[in-house]
Amino acid sequence: MKNIKNTLFVLFGMLTLASCSDDVEDRPVITATDAPTLTAPDGGAYVLAIENASAQAERFVWTPANFDQDVAIIYTVEIDLLGNEFANPQSLGSVTGDNNLSVSVESLNGAALLVGGEAFVEDQFEVRVRASVNDTFESMYSNTVTISVTPYVSVVPPLFLVGSPQGHYGLNEWDNTTAMPLRYIGDGVTRVYEAYVKVGVGQGFKFIGEQGTWDNGNYGTIGGVQDGNLENGGGSSDIFVANDGDGLYYVWVDIDNLEYKAVKMNWGIIGNATPGGWDSETPMTYDFATNTYSISTVLADGELKFRSANTGQFISGEDWKFNVGDSDPMVTYNPGAPNFQITGGPHNITLSLNLVGEATVTGL
Repeated sequence: MKNIKNTLFVLFGMLTLASCSDDVEDRPVITATDAPTLTAPDGGAYVLAIENASAQAERFVWTPANFDQDVAIIYTVEIDLLGNEFANPQSLGSVTGDNNLSVSVESLNGAALLVGGEAFVEDQFEVRVRASVNDTFESMYSNTVTISVTPYVSVVPPLFLVGSPQGHYGLNEWDNTTAMPLRYIGDGVTRVYEAYVKVGVGQGFKFIGEQGTWDNGNYGTIGGVQDGNLENGGGSSDIFVANDGDGLYYVWVDIDNLEYKAVKMNWGIIGNATPGGWDSETPMTYDFATNTYSISTVLADGELKFRSANTGQFISGEDWKFNVGDSDPMVTYNPGAPNFQITGGPHNITLSLNLVGEATVTGL
């Protein structure tokens, strides 16, 4: 009996081994045969903007990979800085079985920043497609395509004014810890700023990118030449804009192109309630000490606005670019603001503007 049991055990074991051997032989062998080919895009430049975050930036298209078996292939579009040789690539997204992937502006922007791209700076990146079955088998990679991307950041980097004009706002002159913030007027990609600042004759200033340090942007004139061009560095010179005497100056700065403009603002009232009608401004008088424009005049029943046509002409060739109407809040940069409704009679009117163009009006 004992021998019979042993014989049966051996026979069972042989059958089991044969069955396992048959399973191994029948299991499909997955072989990486043909890598995908990235066919679109064939290069390209992408200037990304936050207002288009949900829109498609690009549709990446490739030919199918071949693993010599009918298996589910996962395709991942990867990106890295040109020259990094995909040492730390970021994924733009994955699909299974398809040969194309739609990538949003937001996804491309985030990946470009993660691999080392700089906001608002055009840089070169490489993209490729990785084809994989699972973690057991080695992936295959497509050709690489070089694209240029200019990313954005959702929080725009600030810009500050530092210099002698700080003294007019209760601050220490040239104190970078209390540098005054400019107003951002770019489109989410461009770095353009403005300020409405009191400047006295002979008073200089610069722009910096961060309060408390000169190391994150130190923008001044090149060799002291006051021609609207800037350079970034410790060797830059002060900006002097008060060629027309003490006054409230409009200052415009384009950091991308290292340019600035500055003009002394002349404000007046305009409208059918004013002496000049809608044809010309009736000038107001500026008091430097109080940073206030004023006029005492007799108005007619009608409407008026405040306007600085000389500033608009200097900056953009538009008379109405800078005006203040009866809006809430009252600002210089809302051209669609309604007119002030005026009851005829004598009026003592004042207008004052803060550093970022917000207005205070009395006497209407």
